[in-house]
Order: sequence, then C-alpha cells, then structure tokens
Amino acid sequence: MPRAYLSLGSNLGDREALLRRALSRLAAVAQVIAVSSFYETEPVEFNEQPRFVNCAVLIATSKTPQELMASLLDIERQLGRQRAEKKGPRLIDIDILLFDDNVISLNELTIPHPAMQQRRFVLEPLVEIAADAVHPVLKKTIRELLDALPPGQKVTKLQINES
Repeated sequence: MPRAYLSLGSNLGDREALLRRALSRLAAVAQVIAVSSFYETEPVEFNEQPRFVNCAVLIATSKTPQELMASLLDIERQLGRQRAEKKGPRLIDIDILLFDDNVISLNELTIPHPAMQQRRFVLEPLVEIAADAVHPVLKKTIRELLDALPPGQKVTKLQINES
C-alpha cells in the first residue's frame, strides 16, 4: 500500500485537541503508522498571528494522491477550517508532504510539497519519524534538508500527554 507523509498544524482554539481530532479522523481514511511529537512553532511568512502546534504523520493508504487530498480537505472542513486568508490563522491545516516517490504538479496538488525543504516547522517533526526518507526531487534525506536550514524559525517540542 502506498505511504504518505503529512504535516498537520493548528494555531486557533485548543491547538493540541484539534490535532488529536484530525488524527482520529485521519485514522478513518488511512492507516496511521507513525505520529511525531507535537511542536510549538512560530508562524512563517505571515507573522502577525498566534503560534502553531505542528506534527508529522506517516500513513498507508489505498487512495490516489488526489483522493487523499480530497479526504484531507474534507477533514479540514469537518473541523471548521475556513480559507479566509492565505497563510493566515487556521483551526487545522493538513498538507501532503511526500507520497511514496511520486512527483506531481497539478493546479490543485503539488507533491512533494513545494516549500517543505524551507520550513523547520515541517522538517523538525518529520525527521522524528522519517529522518532517512529521501525527497524524490532534491535527492536528500529529511535529516539532510533539516541540517541545511539556516538558523531561525523557532520550533519547540511540547511536553504533553498525547494519549
């Protein structure tokens, strides 16, 4: 069964609870194999908003990348996501980072995620569950991508009970 890595984030409401609810709903559409710790992260690009809580997830799915994306958008809608402001505050955000070794470039879907290699809030949680996974375009491991990032983008592992 194909495997995909996802990034989940929230910066409104009870951020940790929203991530847990998203993970629960995700388990209904895919097999959840691994979940990283939760990390509090600074917003990137649009800085005037609350801090995020992020995590990375490895799933196995029988869905195509497009079917998976539709399921993820549905989960976001179920949890109250409204796309009012690009890069703005959000209850939940679920992105496909990698889908096996697929390289997809469509208007509605780009895999690998086009900015993942620039985002510490994506790579720090992802390295926890996929340090040796290889970016199919850049041909570097997640660990190598994280190590190549310049300083900045504060990411702090949260000490919370995620059960």
